[in-house]
Amino acid sequence: MIKDLQQTFRWFGPNDPVPLHAIRQTGVSGIVTALHHIPTGEVWPIAEILRRKAEIEAHQLKWAVVESVNVHEAIKIAGPLREEMIKNYQTTLRNLAEAGIKTVCYNFMPVLDWTRTHLDYRLPKGVSALLFHKPALTAFDLFILERPEALAEYSEKEQAAAKQYLNSLTDEEKELLINTILAGLPGTDEVFTIAEFREHLHRYKNIGRDELKQNLAYFLQAVVPVAEEVGINLCIHPDDPPFPILGLPRIACTEADLNDIINMCPSPANGITFCTGSLGARLDNDLPGMVERLGSHIHFLHLRNVKVEADGSFFEADHLGGSTNMFMVMKNIIAEQQKRSASGRADVAIPMRPDHGHKIWTDYDFNTYPGYSLIGRLKGLAELKGLEIGIKMMTADN
Repeated sequence: MIKDLQQTFRWFGPNDPVPLHAIRQTGVSGIVTALHHIPTGEVWPIAEILRRKAEIEAHQLKWAVVESVNVHEAIKIAGPLREEMIKNYQTTLRNLAEAGIKTVCYNFMPVLDWTRTHLDYRLPKGVSALLFHKPALTAFDLFILERPEALAEYSEKEQAAAKQYLNSLTDEEKELLINTILAGLPGTDEVFTIAEFREHLHRYKNIGRDELKQNLAYFLQAVVPVAEEVGINLCIHPDDPPFPILGLPRIACTEADLNDIINMCPSPANGITFCTGSLGARLDNDLPGMVERLGSHIHFLHLRNVKVEADGSFFEADHLGGSTNMFMVMKNIIAEQQKRSASGRADVAIPMRPDHGHKIWTDYDFNTYPGYSLIGRLKGLAELKGLEIGIKMMTADN
């Protein structure tokens, strides 16, 4: 039988309310983490990498994937510090390789990382999920941020729904909406002010989709050769949500986008983090087909599911529920594993983590990072593992 996917859990370091000894009890073998205390753009010192690696290994776990070595904004906008930031990135990759860590996830989303409007959306069964509510985002854009170009980007129907939504909020709820949308990077408590965010938008005034793609290509052509040289697999995370928001361009949203990124610098080291939740928020993305066609470039799997609503809103559903056919996704992942095994590739056990679990029962007792509860992710892991084993047994029987 083909090797199992490498089961991993994301851990945000020593300040994570979910400790390593609890993660070990889930049965995973790998940890997905980063040096969150080092500011974006600075070199990760080898001593700091080895210290974190030792922490993980003390719990009989392995640092399987770095998520993420964040890309500095100077690289995304081709600013004056671009060359220095790229050089630092190259050095960090070399240091990670020296420590034996060979898979590095990153994203190229401008300013904001993944964006939600609600972090405590209660589903009918009582669990808490993450929600992207399109009228809430529109209300923020039009009436709180007051972005001048926004009026032309929304239909009259969308503007009316946004106004109605805004009028329903208390002052406290408005403040919570602002802080949720303008949250910084995962693993930090950073929240932009409206003024700070407007400054960031101004820096992107002359950077559209084409310019951002050019800047990504420049970055990849500089760092992929280093990654290939030291044996690291780079894997870009899709944009979340997978469409432009708040006037910021997005360039990793569709199969065509991911193909473009692969072709910017063709190399086994230039690959994809296949996130079924990010890509699944667009109903025009054929996720099982994307696995089939892009599978050889997938270095890391984020498996979660979202339920997409008619207005473009979506919420985090059960891992085997939602709008994505997770059975067919997993079936095609296993088919890719079979291809790798037959061709002699060493990376058959692709790292996989259950992503964005619900808050369930005692998860409410801990102030975990949004989407990173213990029991909710463990439930997702169990469902995904069962699906994987079931499909492999079915395949073997045939």
